[in-house]
Amino acid sequence: MPKIFGAALLVLALAAAPSATAVAGPTAQSGQTAGQTTGRYIVTLEHTPAAESADAAVNAAVGRASSMGAVVVHVYRHALQGYAASMTAATAAALADEPGVRSVEPDRPVRIAAQSVPTGVDRVEADLSATAAIDGKDTRVDADVAVIDTGIDADHPDLNVYEAGGKNCWLPILPPMDMHGHGTHVAGTIGALDNGTGVVGAAPGVRLWPVQVLSPLGSGSTSNVVCGIDYVTEHADEIDVVNMSLGGSGKDDGNCGKTNNDAMHQAICNSVAKGVTYAVAAGNDHIDAAGFVPAAYDEVITVSALADFDGKPGGLGRPTCRTDRDDTFADFSNYGRDVDLIAPGVCIRSTFRYGGYSTLSGTSMAAPHVAGGAALYRATHPGASPAAVKSALVTAGGTDWTWPSEDGDGIKEPLLRLRSF
Repeated sequence: MPKIFGAALLVLALAAAPSATAVAGPTAQSGQTAGQTTGRYIVTLEHTPAAESADAAVNAAVGRASSMGAVVVHVYRHALQGYAASMTAATAAALADEPGVRSVEPDRPVRIAAQSVPTGVDRVEADLSATAAIDGKDTRVDADVAVIDTGIDADHPDLNVYEAGGKNCWLPILPPMDMHGHGTHVAGTIGALDNGTGVVGAAPGVRLWPVQVLSPLGSGSTSNVVCGIDYVTEHADEIDVVNMSLGGSGKDDGNCGKTNNDAMHQAICNSVAKGVTYAVAAGNDHIDAAGFVPAAYDEVITVSALADFDGKPGGLGRPTCRTDRDDTFADFSNYGRDVDLIAPGVCIRSTFRYGGYSTLSGTSMAAPHVAGGAALYRATHPGASPAAVKSALVTAGGTDWTWPSEDGDGIKEPLLRLRSF
C-alpha cells in the first residue's frame, strides 16, 4: 500500500558568506525548519509505459484528486507520471490509498543559502579548448544547457538565452526571468559570450534554457524542481546538459528513488535515461555529500569547490573576497565518494541580474564550470551518453591542486580540465 514519505528540504548550494560585491540572500535553513511544508503534496503514480495509456492514467488521477478538493498546480508526464497539488493532510492520506498511486510526499520549501569567472575559466583551462575558441570574436559553442534555478536575465547582453525555450515552474503565468541573480550568475559561468566585454564562460555562447523553480526571494519547493526536470525531459532531444546548483538532505537508495519514494531522484534517472547530463553542486556544509541530494545520486556529476584566486596552480594567489587558502579544497565544500570532480568555486565573477556582474562563492559556482565542460564535450560528441560525458570529464581531470587541505575524506578529486575538449 502506498505511503506518504517526507521530501528533503532543498537549498541552493552557495557558501555561507557572500562577497562584498554580491547581493546577500536569505540565511541557510536550520534543521528546525526541515519539517515545514508548503501545504502541497507530490503524488507519484505507478509507471504506465504506453504514452496514450499514461496520459489517460495521469488525467484520471488528476481528475480524482480535484474531485476530492485538491488544487492541482503541476502535472508530470515525462520525467515521471504524477502531479503536485494543494490539499489537506486527510486528502493526502486518502489519495495514498488510491489504486495506481505509488507514493504521496509532502512538498517541502526550498531556499537559497547565501554565500571573476576569468580565474575559474583559466584554472580549468577552458581558454585552451579548441571548441571554446576563446578569442573575443563571439564564436558560439553549439550546445544547449538548461539552468534549473531562479531563472536567467534574458536581457543580459553577455548571455545567449534561448528565446524559444524555458519554463517558469514557480509561477507559470510569468516568463522565467531572474529577479534574484543566482541563476544568471550560474548561467554566465556556463556560457557567457566571448564578445570582448564583461566575462566569458567555460562554453561561450551556448544556448541557455532558463528553468525557474525558485521565486525572486530564492524560495520554492521540491514539486517545482520536479516540474523543471519534467520540462527538461520533455525537451531531451534538444537539451544536452542541465545545471542544478541546489540540494538538500537525503540519500541515494541505489534504486533511482524507487525504494525510498524520492520523486526527484526518479525524475533525474528518467531524464538521464533520455540522454541529458546533469551537473550538480556538492553542497556547502563541509560534510560528506552522501547525505545531500541530488549530489548523492550516482546518475549525476557531483562537483566540489576549489579555492583559487589567480587561475593558476601553485598556491601563490592572494585571497580576494574570502579568507581561504589559494589552490586548496574550499573550507565550506562538501566532500566524499559521491564527488566526481572539483572545480573553482571561490570568488567567481560572473553575470548577474539587471545586466550586471557579481562575485560569489560556493559549490553553486563550481558546478557550472562542469556543466560548461559537459557542453563542450557534447558539442563535438553529439551522441555521447551522460555516462560517456561523465567519464570523459573525470578522465581528463588533473591533480595539480594542493592536497591534503580542507578536504575531509582522504580522496583527491580530479580537477576539471578542459583544454583537450
